[in-house]
Amino acid sequence: MEKFVDLISQRVSQAFQAAGFEPAFGRVTVSNRPDLCQYQCNGAMPAAKTYHRAPIQIAQAVAAQLEGDPMFAMVSAVNPGFLNLNVSPAFLRDYVAGMAQAERFGVESDPNPRTIVMDYGGPNVAKPLHVGHLRSAIIGESLKRINRYFGNQVIGDIHLGDWGLQMGLIIEEVRERQPELPYFDPAFSGEYPTEAPFTISELEEIYPCASAKSKVDEDFARRAHDATFKLQQGDRGYRAMWEHIMRISVADLKKNYANLNVSFDVWMGESDAQPYIPPMIEDMKAKGITMVSDGALVIPVQEESDSKEVPPCILVKSDGAAIYATTDLATLVQRMQDFRPGKVLYLTDKRQALHFEQVFRAARKAGIVPPETELQHIGFGTMNGKDGKPFKTRAGGVMRLETLIAEITDYIRKKITENQVVDSSEVEDTARLIAMAALKYGDLSNQPTKDYIFDLERFAAFEGNTGPYILYTIVRIKSILAKYPGRVQPDALLAPETKEAADLMLALTRCADSLWQAYRDCAPNAICAYIYELAGAANKFYHETRILTEPDASKQAGYVALMDLTRRVLEACIDLLGFEAPERM
Repeated sequence: MEKFVDLISQRVSQAFQAAGFEPAFGRVTVSNRPDLCQYQCNGAMPAAKTYHRAPIQIAQAVAAQLEGDPMFAMVSAVNPGFLNLNVSPAFLRDYVAGMAQAERFGVESDPNPRTIVMDYGGPNVAKPLHVGHLRSAIIGESLKRINRYFGNQVIGDIHLGDWGLQMGLIIEEVRERQPELPYFDPAFSGEYPTEAPFTISELEEIYPCASAKSKVDEDFARRAHDATFKLQQGDRGYRAMWEHIMRISVADLKKNYANLNVSFDVWMGESDAQPYIPPMIEDMKAKGITMVSDGALVIPVQEESDSKEVPPCILVKSDGAAIYATTDLATLVQRMQDFRPGKVLYLTDKRQALHFEQVFRAARKAGIVPPETELQHIGFGTMNGKDGKPFKTRAGGVMRLETLIAEITDYIRKKITENQVVDSSEVEDTARLIAMAALKYGDLSNQPTKDYIFDLERFAAFEGNTGPYILYTIVRIKSILAKYPGRVQPDALLAPETKEAADLMLALTRCADSLWQAYRDCAPNAICAYIYELAGAANKFYHETRILTEPDASKQAGYVALMDLTRRVLEACIDLLGFEAPERM
């Protein structure tokens, strides 16, 4: 289906042309004065400069062309040259009825779908997820769903940090604690144990202990570096230890991401890119795009158009070690080979913007990606506490993600238990669903690039611009539909007779525009803004309309059909945001 506002624009453009003006001046927008009209066209203003006529004369000429048109209930030319428009109830009803019966409410797919690789995880193994991992997971999961909704094949890759110094630190700390283990015996030739010599809880204690020790014990730090080198060179015992670390860490990560309703299609990490590094560097050298600077191998990426210095992209440090940029470039080589994507999208903290600019330029210069493949980095802001500083525990440490989820779930559980509207058997599932809505909507309703304040009381409120308010609206509609004795008939929709009905239908017509904006701009906040408007219109309609007590059966069927379509749109939108509604709350 064509977008509602586009249909109106087409008709007004035809009227401009019929009145002797360029049709391009007929673009229509939603009115910024809803007290005066539903839609407006300001095209007479720029047209006046082209045709040397007063704007009001042009607006009046166009209005005359639209007189009696069945699309409009009101067309008015007002000074200094605005066209104020209200659509006819019949036209509005027909469009909404079409939405009700169309697949995906008539939202059209991208005419040029692509394969998209999305990199939106990035946790380090052997370390618990903390609040710093929240935004990449939540925003990434939503963008993955939005891109799929518009017809793209999306491959979500967690891109684990599994090959750096933290591995050497863990191995060396385990060696100090349990030197008798066979992994540290160069002469051992048997099969290594199938069970890891540590649990996930012990592993999460081992890493920070080793990290702290390396900062004060130079000999330990040196041994950890040596262990990292041996692992990366294929030492058999260290490789077996690494596999233990990976297995129990990934199992724990999957559990924690599942609690967030976040999933990945590919569980690859930095280690998977290592085989691609040597041939990639040799190819870069052969192409003559590298140089040695202060003992390091680099690719200059400065361009003449740059107003600021862009440092070279370092491939190999002076000590012979590869760094993040090297791994990211090698990962791109791997992704192009495995998936041939039309786009690669990265979600990280916005402070990594320069890093990705260097990597993207180096990848283009080296021919790793073809010109038609888009590389995009979305840098997100930080989640801050009420003090405006990065969110921490009450003791001042970095909060674990599972602790944050538990706290917000506990808070919601107490609220719904006090209200006593949910059976005791449903409390846990309901609390979990509402907590996810509060957490995700609280994040996604902000522009991804902006910092925001995490306010538990505000995010968990059942009123206002919050996830629980959206869920409450859906649950209220479900309650109405459950009490309706008949079967919902989408074609029973009637032309609106009240302002509340018209406003709700108009809000529904903006579905396609809002979803397309979210897709085009990588901005889930556009969906949040839309469903808040839609939920508000639904609640006003509910308050002002007798639905279940309406004596006219055809009117009642029309009201129920309108409520059901609203529910379906809201549920489709929250699914794109990554959460779902309970049956009761």
